[in-house]
Amino acid sequence: MSRNFLSAETSPYLLQHAENPVHWRPWGEEALAAAKREKKPILLSVGYAACHWCHVMAHESFEDEGVAAVMNEHFVNIKVDREERPDIDAIYMSALHLLGQQGGWPLTMFLTPEGEPFWGGTYFPKEAAYGRPGFADVLTEVARIFREEPAKVYKNRAALTEALKKQAGTARPGEPTPQVPIIVAEKLAEIMDPENGGIRGAPKFPQVPLLSLLWRAHLRTGREDFALPVTRALDHMSEGGIYDHLGGGFARYSVDEFWLAPHFEKMLYDNAALIDLLTLVWAETGKPLYERRVRETVEWVAREMTTEGGGFAASLDADSEGVESKFYVWSEAGIDNLLTPGEAELFKQVYDVTAEGNWEETNILNRLARADAPFSDEEEAALEPLKARLFAERDMRVHPGFDDKVLADWNGLMIAALARAGATFGESAWVEMAASAFRFVMETMRVEGRLHHAWREGKLQHIAMADDLANMADAAVALAEATGDEGYVAEAESLIAELDAHYRDETNGGYFFTAGDAPALIIRRRTVSDDATPAANGTLPGTLVKLALLTGKADYFARADELIRAFAGELQENIFPLGSYIASLDTRLRPVQVVLIGTEAETAPLARAAFSVSCPSRVLMRMRDGKVLPAGHPAHGKERQDGKPTAYVCAGETCSLPVTEAGALIEEMKRARMG
Repeated sequence: MSRNFLSAETSPYLLQHAENPVHWRPWGEEALAAAKREKKPILLSVGYAACHWCHVMAHESFEDEGVAAVMNEHFVNIKVDREERPDIDAIYMSALHLLGQQGGWPLTMFLTPEGEPFWGGTYFPKEAAYGRPGFADVLTEVARIFREEPAKVYKNRAALTEALKKQAGTARPGEPTPQVPIIVAEKLAEIMDPENGGIRGAPKFPQVPLLSLLWRAHLRTGREDFALPVTRALDHMSEGGIYDHLGGGFARYSVDEFWLAPHFEKMLYDNAALIDLLTLVWAETGKPLYERRVRETVEWVAREMTTEGGGFAASLDADSEGVESKFYVWSEAGIDNLLTPGEAELFKQVYDVTAEGNWEETNILNRLARADAPFSDEEEAALEPLKARLFAERDMRVHPGFDDKVLADWNGLMIAALARAGATFGESAWVEMAASAFRFVMETMRVEGRLHHAWREGKLQHIAMADDLANMADAAVALAEATGDEGYVAEAESLIAELDAHYRDETNGGYFFTAGDAPALIIRRRTVSDDATPAANGTLPGTLVKLALLTGKADYFARADELIRAFAGELQENIFPLGSYIASLDTRLRPVQVVLIGTEAETAPLARAAFSVSCPSRVLMRMRDGKVLPAGHPAHGKERQDGKPTAYVCAGETCSLPVTEAGALIEEMKRARMG
């Protein structure tokens, strides 16, 4: 019997569709078996809970009895949460790209009963509009072709499946030159928007991995032409409408070139990346704006994104009461009614509020007029009580939808960002937030030595993808540095061991996205390209380098080198999705290790000094009295100087003279990061 099968799922996105008249099924063997049994094509719809256009298509088509009847008659309908099943999303999004179409969500793909794609698109309006055919017409025509012209379906299916297999099986090894990070930075600098920051044009995404490469190049060379695109982007993002000036946190992207009008969903992964980059750049520039945005965003994570067990939730929706942005935007009258005339005049001037509105006859709060002219501490202090009143008023509105599932990969990103930010700003509570989330993931989402990808309401879903393990390993290393607790190093090693056991490509090197014992899909992907989040094969070389330095185990260096060589040929194809990989290459070429000798209390001032330096390839190691480094370690045999807590800064095989003062340590680190 056909019906809607989503009510038993845990994904908030799938549950949003549990009352649809469409006979949705979750992805799985039962759905594929039904398609084969009924000899029907599969309609695969992929989205996520915070996706605005997913909601639009749902309201227009999936809640419509007539459209649902066509879907149920001609297709086996499968609904997938891309955040819960990034493996499925990645395969069929690649297929859409092979069809020559731009990607995006909702993803709408048509598959054979065996799961092989033959055609697809993204959002389809119910009636023909926006240059797109109406969805009911699309359904009818695809069903007709599947039934009456199987040769067309076979031709498309065969071509797409072969191309996907070729993509997955292609190895492009090589040996990258040490000049790659600077060469790439020079290319990136050429495409940056000199006025608004970010990559030229619209829409504008934060593109943190690319900005991070520019910042690394600035730190290596001292060149301001690498630094300016980064600070320009951070200034304009931090003052733009993409930032929530009342509640903290950044939206996913801006639809315009000025960072004014976002799609209003807030994703955990974007905010992790921006906390990390803002912290790194603040350490060098000391810009109060960056510190303020980090503090406000961490406060938002603690207030709105932390689940009862300590893990971090996935996202906040763009829509409330069925309207995108309704929770976030303001009318001039709304401001006037809350504040005194003088206060209202000040607030409206600063935050670009007018009677006509600055976007679709309403107002997105922003301070772009002053993006290049920072506010003073006195000006900020005058605005704080006004913002607090507006925040309290907004808090009484109907809130956007909340996707509270805990994803191991996104949690790894936020844990690492909080650990590094906490250490840099001297905020132990942030480090404890990170440690609490780490414990949740490792104790609740790892069962019998196997990490899982998603958790919600006491239920685990799906064996981990490689990104889960890679990001959690990086988080463990960040916590080891921030706390000095060597237990985190052991946790990182165990996560790498799990990757080796179940994900390693023994033929070409690197790691597959899915485990060898996970339910099979039409291909097994292996990629180094970042997507919305970093790719495991991109981030892992940097993590392995840090583990080599923290443990003294040279095998981790060899493994990092193997990974770097396995994907080096990709540099000749397209550098833009390789931000994480190139950052790892930079860390491998010029790691900066700080070794502190003394008790934790004695070395605390030196640790604070080390964390105050903008140095993304830094590895901090505490050597308590009696601990001996392996013979091959550059700091082997180093001791205290004159009985004082002492630091050594090691670059490659060479360590500095002993340092006992914080200021001298900072200068040594700055010299070392120049390579």
